[in-house]
Amino acid sequence: MRVVLAEPRGFCAGVDRAIAIVDRALEKFGAPIYVRHEIVHNRHVVEGLRVKGAVFVDELDDVPDGETVIYSAHGVSKAVQEEGASRPLRVLDATCPLVSKVHREAIRLDQEGYQVILIGHKGHPEVEGTIGHLPQGRVAVVSDGDEVAVLPDASSDLVAYITQTTLSVDETAETVSALGKRFPGIRGPDREDICYATQNRQNAVKALAEQCDLILVLGAPNSSNSNRLREVAERAGTDAKLIESAADVETAWLTGVNCLGITAGASAPENLVNELLDFLKDRISATEVLSVSQELMSFPLPKELQDWAEF
Repeated sequence: MRVVLAEPRGFCAGVDRAIAIVDRALEKFGAPIYVRHEIVHNRHVVEGLRVKGAVFVDELDDVPDGETVIYSAHGVSKAVQEEGASRPLRVLDATCPLVSKVHREAIRLDQEGYQVILIGHKGHPEVEGTIGHLPQGRVAVVSDGDEVAVLPDASSDLVAYITQTTLSVDETAETVSALGKRFPGIRGPDREDICYATQNRQNAVKALAEQCDLILVLGAPNSSNSNRLREVAERAGTDAKLIESAADVETAWLTGVNCLGITAGASAPENLVNELLDFLKDRISATEVLSVSQELMSFPLPKELQDWAEF
């Protein structure tokens, strides 16, 4: 069986930064370091940081006064930010800068009088954080054209949309088209909200789908970008499975597979890819890399950690 590895795959700059913030905080301030929600959606990453002394909590109420707390890469609402600022806590924000861009965009559009529509998945932490930066009821969330169809009529000509950063590029384009038909003249982002890493990984999966019989996507079941990779492969006509590790592989999947594609979501560490290759080694005749783009993006650490170590 020929194995083709997608490139790019795995950690993006925002995930690299978020994990580095927890690591550096542990080194500088010592354990415990509290993290609100999973720092990224991957249990292997979370467990690795927990072993080092990170304590993952649901809300700030679970963090004792005087401790250090880190907000996850998915971002938090304004109410959470205000709560953290009102208490004697050392707060470090690991929100991906591209998510913060969407927050600023939502605030600006609301202040300019636009009715804001957010394309995203209800209940996802990133969506909840974005909604929480505007007054209650000022954002409508839609995930597809069917939900666009039942939106109430606009009360003015000022309508704009923003998007979750980890969506399927193709499906989002369909939803944007539906919004354009529903609200002629709707305004979109000045720059695409779907992040470069999400798009790059989806482009790589499309390229894999052209030559592979099956694609394995390493990622967590609650990872939006990992689920979108599986869906992108399936939309291209190639069978795909989302797995958390090599232990999830069912050997029956590999029957008749001549070319196997492997990729990893933006929050999946590379060691999981290596473990999968090791698991498959007796079946592999050749391994190659299919590169569709290179990523050179990096984001700086918060100023509180920049004097400790460069990132």
